[in-house]
Amino acid sequence: MKIYTRTGDQGDTSLWGVAGEKRIAKDSARVEAYGTVDEANAVLGLARTQLSDGPLDAILEEVQHRLFSLGSDLATENPRRQHHLADEDVAALERAIDQYDGRLPPLTQFVLPAGTAAAAALHLARTVVRRAERRVVALYRQEPGPGVHVRYLNRLSDLLFTLARAANHQGGRGDVPARF
Repeated sequence: MKIYTRTGDQGDTSLWGVAGEKRIAKDSARVEAYGTVDEANAVLGLARTQLSDGPLDAILEEVQHRLFSLGSDLATENPRRQHHLADEDVAALERAIDQYDGRLPPLTQFVLPAGTAAAAALHLARTVVRRAERRVVALYRQEPGPGVHVRYLNRLSDLLFTLARAANHQGGRGDVPARF
C-alpha cells in the first residue's frame, strides 16, 4: 500500500466510512475540525515525551486513543455510524482533573504557560485542544453533531491545564504568575 494516492492534489479529500466516493474540500469545516484534533493528538504525543509519571502517561495515552476516535467520528458523514465518545469519557477526564487538582495549592491568580518543559508542552497541547474545540463548534453550527465531542474537548483542555500545573509543582517550579 502506497502512502500517497495523488487523489488530493486538487485540494479535496475523501471522507471515511461513506458508501461510494464522497469528496470534500480540504479547507471545509469538517476537515478543519478533524485536522485540528489530529494536530492536538500529535502535540499531546510530544508532551508525553517530557513526562516520567507512569499513571499520568497512562491517562494521556488513553486520551490520545480517544482523540484518534474523535477524529474518526469527525471524518465521516455516515449517520448510521455509532460515535466512539460517550459521557463516561468526559467523566473520566473530570475524575483525573479532580485527582490531580486535589494535590495542588488553590489557584488564586492567572498563570503563564511556562515553567518546566513538561508544563510548557502540556500548555501547548491545551491551546491546540482549545482550537480543536472551536473548530468542532464551528462545524456543528453548520451540521449538528454529538454534543459529547465538544464536552470532551472542553474538559480535556481543563485536564491539560491542571496537569501542566502539576508538572510545574512536581518539578519544583510551582505556578508562574501572570503580571498585567
